[in-house]
Amino acid sequence: MKREYHKWWSERLGREMELLVFGHDGLPAVVFPTSQGRFFEFEDRGMVDAVRDNIEGGRLQLFCVDSVDAESWYNRQISPRWRVARHLQYESYIVEEVLPLIRGMNGGAHLATVGCSFGGYHAVNIALRYPDKFSGFLSMGGAFDLPRLGFLNGYHDNDVYMSQPTQYIPNMHDSWYLDRYRQNTYVLATGVHDQCWNDNGQLARILRDKGVPVLLDVWGDDTGHDWPWWQRMAQKFL
Repeated sequence: MKREYHKWWSERLGREMELLVFGHDGLPAVVFPTSQGRFFEFEDRGMVDAVRDNIEGGRLQLFCVDSVDAESWYNRQISPRWRVARHLQYESYIVEEVLPLIRGMNGGAHLATVGCSFGGYHAVNIALRYPDKFSGFLSMGGAFDLPRLGFLNGYHDNDVYMSQPTQYIPNMHDSWYLDRYRQNTYVLATGVHDQCWNDNGQLARILRDKGVPVLLDVWGDDTGHDWPWWQRMAQKFL
């Protein structure tokens, strides 16, 4: 399997950022780590091995990015205003710095986002914010309720609003976005014993109310919120 390590100074984040690329061709997918996770998490947790056949067969190419969660949502040392501001800088880093790298390596017609748990939040939110750049998402056990996660201390502004799909999608009437949503491929996978099951069911209902096709795949067999189940989900959907 082809494996590449990349590192550069991000002008948007004011720090060095790292990522790993797995594969040589196929569907490119940006992989977000879980809460405060690192770019090597997907490999360390057996997720890359779980989809090895598709990577080696040239059907899938993973771009596993780093996170700045510890500097944004999880940084209790700064105000919620600056937490969301740091998150938006990270979003800009993905769109303006990581995507050009991907497109320089892979000119495929589609581009997906992938994430587990809070990585699922990142995957879903950025795909919905930029539906012309990302043609689909796969969220496994995604967590989407930022206030419930304790990130905001009651704070709310337009940037917070536009960082929560469960808030901005119900009020979305712009045909530019809705038409693209309806052409893209969205998958919310979760388990019957996943604490984020309600988040996923709520988001699926919101998207469907807007006429946006989304697959909500709720796994039985005591499926919970952990890597062994996410490995199986990745094998099914990637």
